[in-house]
Amino acid sequence: MSEEFRWGILGTGGIAKAFARDLSYLNSHVVAAVGSRSLESANNFAIEFSSCKTYSSYEDLVSDPTLDAIYIAVPHPFHASASILALNAGKPVLCEKPFTVNSSEAQSVVEAAIENDVALMEAMWMRFLPHINEVRSIVASGILGQIISVTADHGQRLADQGIDRLTNPQLAGGALLDLGIYPVSFAHMVLGVPEKITATAMLTEKGVDAATSMIFDYKQGAQAVLTTTMDAQTPCRAVISGVNGWLEIDRTFYQPSPMRVFHYDGTITEYPSVYKGHGLREQAIEFARVIRSGEKESPLLSNKESLEIMAMMDEIRSQIGLKYPFEN
Repeated sequence: MSEEFRWGILGTGGIAKAFARDLSYLNSHVVAAVGSRSLESANNFAIEFSSCKTYSSYEDLVSDPTLDAIYIAVPHPFHASASILALNAGKPVLCEKPFTVNSSEAQSVVEAAIENDVALMEAMWMRFLPHINEVRSIVASGILGQIISVTADHGQRLADQGIDRLTNPQLAGGALLDLGIYPVSFAHMVLGVPEKITATAMLTEKGVDAATSMIFDYKQGAQAVLTTTMDAQTPCRAVISGVNGWLEIDRTFYQPSPMRVFHYDGTITEYPSVYKGHGLREQAIEFARVIRSGEKESPLLSNKESLEIMAMMDEIRSQIGLKYPFEN
């Protein structure tokens, strides 16, 4: 493998372009090809990226022998099929969050990676950011003491913006999968799998969740209290509280953000943010490291963790009555 890491982008939507643009901060990562079901869409995407080849089918994209990895950026319901297509072609896959629509699909994707002996990672970009690495270090250091609670919210005013994929049940719409995945993944990173999940939601006329609230109870006595909504903008902050202090992450907690630790003795330790760019490139750096090291997954977000998170999402959806028409 050359020093240059060559990405194939499967899908041409907003997140695909944001990912590709953030790679421009890295001299060694290249947007080498893009695949779409429409050649016109692929050509329009490629205008911004020199030397980017275009393909009018996903099959042609994943068959390109010059690509080091495929970034899956299609809507949620197509994550599993697109990932499996690329994995079966022998291509490492970085798949956008949520990993899939449900845990059954997620298991199929992981099995395809194992069968083809190919690297796989969920593109939950939050988990790879510098300030989140610092969060892990702070929690592991014990400076907060025993963790008692995690609170996090993610709300954006999107329901009235005419975004079909967010409101359409056929496209796995709703706040939970698109927005709620962030606080759920954050709580899982800090506290792991809960012993009990309690969830409630407000559903739209089309039957997807406009807002969902969740409480996770843990065996060790901690709780996570999480909320998500697509009806309104919310503070989008996160707090980890322990018996010796708390860690507070400013808006927007899942993006590069300032944070601080409030110690029990009244002192405060500040962690300013000096990050430039969106932050999507950090997952690309980690995935390239995984592939070049010969590993098949990342210790920062293993496939086992992605499966656990999808199982948690399934339980939440079961409790709030959110089932999509295409699910068995």
